[in-house]
Amino acid sequence: MTKLDCNVTSCVHNADNCCCKQEIIVEGSSANKRCDTCCGSFDESRDGSFKNMFKSPESRLEIECEAVNCVYNASRRCTADRVGITGLGASKAGDTECSTFKAR
Repeated sequence: MTKLDCNVTSCVHNADNCCCKQEIIVEGSSANKRCDTCCGSFDESRDGSFKNMFKSPESRLEIECEAVNCVYNASRRCTADRVGITGLGASKAGDTECSTFKAR
């Protein structure tokens, strides 16, 4: 499992820079740069009125990765020890990115 650090505090799944999901998906099948990727698991928390209260934050989780041009992608799974998802103030998945992405 990968250590995830997510600063996308506008996501309903974010708690303490961790994710309340067991798995996320990084999109960007034709990505050549970080900005070409995004967290496909992003769901906006509207006005901070709802947070994921059903699950504890996970500091380690599985990452499905569509960014096949990334050095950490192995059969569509992320092999990086640590992954950063960034996107302060994001209101949609496209406002986020995998800051760990590194082109082959």
